[in-house]
Amino acid sequence: MKQSKLFYKTYKESIHSEDSLNAQLLIRGGFIEKVGSGLYNFLPLGLKVLEKIKRIIREELNKIGCQEISLINLHPIEYWQITKRIDKFDILFKTKSHNGIEYILAPTHEEIIFPLVKKIISSYKDLPLALYQINLKYRDELRAKAGLLRNREFLMKDLYSFHINDEDLEKFKSLVDKTYLKIFKLCGLRAILTLASGGTFSKFSTEFQVPTLSGEDEIYYCENCNQAWNKEIIKTSKCDHCKKKLDIIKSIEVGNTFNLGTKFSKDFELFYLDKFNKKKYVLAGCYGIGISRLLGAIVEVNNDKYGIVWPSNIAPFRAHLLLLQYSNKKINLKLIKLANKIYQFLTNNNIETLFDDRTDVSNGQKFVESDLIGIPYKVIIGESSLNEELEIKLRNNNKIFKVKINNLLKCLK
Repeated sequence: MKQSKLFYKTYKESIHSEDSLNAQLLIRGGFIEKVGSGLYNFLPLGLKVLEKIKRIIREELNKIGCQEISLINLHPIEYWQITKRIDKFDILFKTKSHNGIEYILAPTHEEIIFPLVKKIISSYKDLPLALYQINLKYRDELRAKAGLLRNREFLMKDLYSFHINDEDLEKFKSLVDKTYLKIFKLCGLRAILTLASGGTFSKFSTEFQVPTLSGEDEIYYCENCNQAWNKEIIKTSKCDHCKKKLDIIKSIEVGNTFNLGTKFSKDFELFYLDKFNKKKYVLAGCYGIGISRLLGAIVEVNNDKYGIVWPSNIAPFRAHLLLLQYSNKKINLKLIKLANKIYQFLTNNNIETLFDDRTDVSNGQKFVESDLIGIPYKVIIGESSLNEELEIKLRNNNKIFKVKINNLLKCLK
């Protein structure tokens, strides 16, 4: 992508309407644009990062046998009346059609997926089953805050699994927990498996918390066991396993997994016939990752005083090719020709590259914007490049080294 054609805008100054670091950096870097409280547009740079995260999630869930679907976001109100959650969910967005039919904008999808599964499964031979989607959610938050961490419209991955008994359900939940830890690691985060209240459906649930000083949650963590407890269920200041004193740390929740039991199966009369041809309620689990929230958490953790430092797996581009300009026009013409040649070479070899081809912007501004955007590798086309030598600068530690042009591909891969 040539930067002269990229749809984006960067900002030198702080964004006064934002108090969170993730929103500050994402807006200043041209990744998102704020429309209103808890409402953000994703520009090309931001969307590329979202797509990278979605790809990682899809690949890992598909490996454990999950199937992707897409569910409606406009829910007929009668589905919510069946589960009696219409009055318990205090953050519902409700709307009416021109002929008076009431709908709810999806804050979650239990009310839609259980009637769907009921139409397709009937026997124990149809189970277990795991279905997921990546979709928008809508919640009328009283106080949308913290940039992408708490929005009124947000992107989420929700997975539902269906089983014949608790043993099978817990076995699959354990598999999803391990998969989640891998997903977050691939996204450049260290997530801590945290025991939390199970709420309405079970005694306990699992949260995945990312330590950061800017976190809105507080967990009690055992460094020895790499296990944590949410402050709402903690009963002691010592670890249940090794009795070591727990540390209290700030964190951001990026995912959760929990047992739904038979609550929704009973609401929608979702049965299966067992081996003896007896009707039994299907047991279910629910597993969520707030994808746009996850992106915000990644930025909260991966940054420095200059801007975002993207983990390589989810960076919008792998390389940022910076064309420097000088007062000597002949040198500039040679550098432009060389830079275009290198850009084409990288593109042909599937190295995602943002090419700062602009000739009306100072070299200083190019470096400032590059640090703000946070692409892993800067490939600098300057005077020394005319001697077949390029300068490479790593964004994560600012180390600089030189490489011959014919070794560039090996270096970036």
